[in-house]
Amino acid sequence: MSILKDLFVLLVALEALFIMLLEMFGTGTAMARKAFDLSEKYLSSKEGKSAMANQGLYNGFIGIGLLYARYGMAGVPSYQIQVLFVGFVVIAAIFGSLTANKKIILTQGSPAIVALLLLLIMH
Repeated sequence: MSILKDLFVLLVALEALFIMLLEMFGTGTAMARKAFDLSEKYLSSKEGKSAMANQGLYNGFIGIGLLYARYGMAGVPSYQIQVLFVGFVVIAAIFGSLTANKKIILTQGSPAIVALLLLLIMH
């Protein structure tokens, strides 16, 4: 069960890093348009690129923070930081599904919810 928890935390971290790359460097791609359900016009505008890059930076912080908490820390602080960062992803997914795109709760929220439940159960 511990391996499953670690896999889900890793999945959440890698997904956050993938989203970061897409938001910061892939706004001109069809994948970004489809993933974020945004128009090509918005994604190619200066404002759109800036907004996406800023969001990407925050996703990168989440991904790196989770990786550091899991593999660079030990004990209670590691657990607490993992719960904190996975909790941030769960909250962001809920908010995003209510305000931007309902698919977010499935694509970004599901792995994070499972990871959070496993973290809480395993502690």
